[in-house]
Amino acid sequence: MSQRDVVAEIRAAEIEVPSELRERVRLIAATAPPERRSGFTPSWFTQRRRIALLIPVAAAVAVAAVVTRPTSHPAAVVQPFRTLVTPTVTSQRADKAAALPSAQNGSTAAISPIAPSATRPQKYSASLTLRVPNATAVSDATKRAVAIVGGLGGYVVSAHVDAASKTGSSELVLKVPKTNVRTAIARLSALGTITAEQVDIQDLQAGIATTDRTMQRLQRQLKSLRAEPVTPAVTRQIAALTTRIQRLQRTEAATLRAARYATVDLQLATPLPVQPKHHGHGPLHGLGVAFRWIGIGAVYVLALGGTALVLLGLGWLGVRTIRRRRENALLSRP
Repeated sequence: MSQRDVVAEIRAAEIEVPSELRERVRLIAATAPPERRSGFTPSWFTQRRRIALLIPVAAAVAVAAVVTRPTSHPAAVVQPFRTLVTPTVTSQRADKAAALPSAQNGSTAAISPIAPSATRPQKYSASLTLRVPNATAVSDATKRAVAIVGGLGGYVVSAHVDAASKTGSSELVLKVPKTNVRTAIARLSALGTITAEQVDIQDLQAGIATTDRTMQRLQRQLKSLRAEPVTPAVTRQIAALTTRIQRLQRTEAATLRAARYATVDLQLATPLPVQPKHHGHGPLHGLGVAFRWIGIGAVYVLALGGTALVLLGLGWLGVRTIRRRRENALLSRP
């Protein structure tokens, strides 16, 4: 007989249980004490079940924290004045409080910008923002600024003046000889109250030196070509080198001419109208916001954690019911 046949016969055989043993099991089941309780925790609530219940609750709290986290960011502060930012720039900003008394007194020493170099070519630009009392003062200050620049050998590149209403503004782009730029800025700053000032300097010597070296190299090549026999190919090369050298010379001359003048960006404006003060929230507003978010988090915890607890409870009841049925079936067998 094979092993499989032996197993089949053992499973088919019905083992007779003595009646005394059955009666003893029934008595033990009838006289068993009720489930003991420790405080408010049932006996089935073991350490492993506690961990199994805490995992979904912790997951629900984490999800609620992520979902209810505020996503609003503070609005970026808009700068009221335009600034000029260029590479390799040294800038200087005048302190508003320190410049205010001098500007009000009409002193030409209201600010002291960085002096341009007298030996190196530089791109010098300055930005100056002034506040004047009314639209009429905007118009008058604009005319005086044009006169100041013209008296120092400069000129107006562009101008935009708006003085038709109670509030006015003016934007001027001025060119001033670099040797007179500090005097021009000092006189222009006396036209109103300084609210912003910036000076940018970019050195041009390195670029000009590179252009000079390139032209010297091309000049040597041109000299060598002119010493060779005249052929159509040599003639074309000479013409190309000559054109390139002339282009570099014109570019360098334009750079040097531009470096002799400084650019001054002048902005004049009247004070902004006073906005009515909006009363903020009460002292308990923060507490209300905190309770609101706590309530939202509690709802998520109840919704997710409660669902997990219900599922675990149903699973436990199902296992217990199956176990009771098996015990009852075992005890009810003759």
